[in-house]
Amino acid sequence: MESGTNFIWKTLHQTAAGDDGERKDYSRVELFIQSMKQRRTYHVDNRIAINSEYIGNYTAGNLKREFTGLLYQQMALVWAWDGVGQAPAGLVSGIADYVRMRAHLVSRSGWARPGDGERWDQGNDVTARFLEYCGKFKEGFVGELNRKMKNGYSDDYFKELLGKNVDRVWRDYKARYPR
Repeated sequence: MESGTNFIWKTLHQTAAGDDGERKDYSRVELFIQSMKQRRTYHVDNRIAINSEYIGNYTAGNLKREFTGLLYQQMALVWAWDGVGQAPAGLVSGIADYVRMRAHLVSRSGWARPGDGERWDQGNDVTARFLEYCGKFKEGFVGELNRKMKNGYSDDYFKELLGKNVDRVWRDYKARYPR
């Protein structure tokens, strides 16, 4: 978990903890493996739960990769800012999947391809792919966006960072990767 945390802090440009810092002031992240009826994972504050039945369905060769991917994704949700509850939920989950993708912990099938999706804030892998595209125009884009989301959220952050509003960036993205 330590290497995952360090990777996330680096990806999200979080170098200092505390009130004046860039990251949340948690001294630890707790992990629980438990049976859950309808969810693969969830997190609350600095606690993560992963469904034992879900990971139990993986073969030994794929188990480590999937478990580590879920752990990175959920730890990213622990550490990422959510705009004090103002950011679209799909953006926050997309940042978590972006971290997982950057760590090369995604399965080859089942993930969105570049250009997939109906909305930029659709969430998860669709938004992760969109954020990856945004990063092509500004090095460290996701980290800078995350930093801005510490104290609130505005779609204007995209214009501040990329020079275009988010809807324009989404249209450009969809044009770049037509389906």
